[in-house]
Amino acid sequence: MGQAVRVIVVDGQTLTRYGLHRLVGSEPDIEIVGETGFGARAAPMVASARPDVVVLDAVLPDADGLGVARELRGRYSELGLVLLATGGRDDMLFRALDSGVSAFVSKSAPTTELLAAIRHAAVAAASFTATDLAPAVARREQHATGPLLSPRETQVLRLLGQGLSVRAIAHALSVSTSTAKTYVARLYEKLGASNRAQAIMAAMRLGLLATELQV
Repeated sequence: MGQAVRVIVVDGQTLTRYGLHRLVGSEPDIEIVGETGFGARAAPMVASARPDVVVLDAVLPDADGLGVARELRGRYSELGLVLLATGGRDDMLFRALDSGVSAFVSKSAPTTELLAAIRHAAVAAASFTATDLAPAVARREQHATGPLLSPRETQVLRLLGQGLSVRAIAHALSVSTSTAKTYVARLYEKLGASNRAQAIMAAMRLGLLATELQV
């Protein structure tokens, strides 16, 4: 078995921290190496303990959890960040996505979801995951004044659906490979996907791509 995922917990509620200790204590591949109830202590603790993942509350006694997340992401690009929130409000979910966290989990979610989020964050810090992301995107699209995807992103989506590589997409759009990669990355972000298959499936669910396309 490989080295355990090292986790720091930043949550103002003592019971939540205790509950996380109990939860993680039964998992052989995860260990808590530090905890604090204050956002101001998060950065120094990360610097000293060097965790793989930080689990932090969206609302802390002395700070905005999303602000702490943005600060940590700016300092540590490979650090996994799991944001805990009371309820699953869409606005908080999208703010979490914009702040650079790795996963968004409601405090009312099953414990298996939190464990999965920690493991995801440990290996894919830059890839956002949230159970309710696709429905939230659909709800935002219903209330938006404009389309979810720009015309260029819609082009990229269709080309991905046709099986084209990033290099081929760049050629088809007469842009550089770097620009095509940026288009694809933005598309993945909007769809809450980390790869082509996830992007196509999400687009199909949202009615943005014909269902007869093959993944």
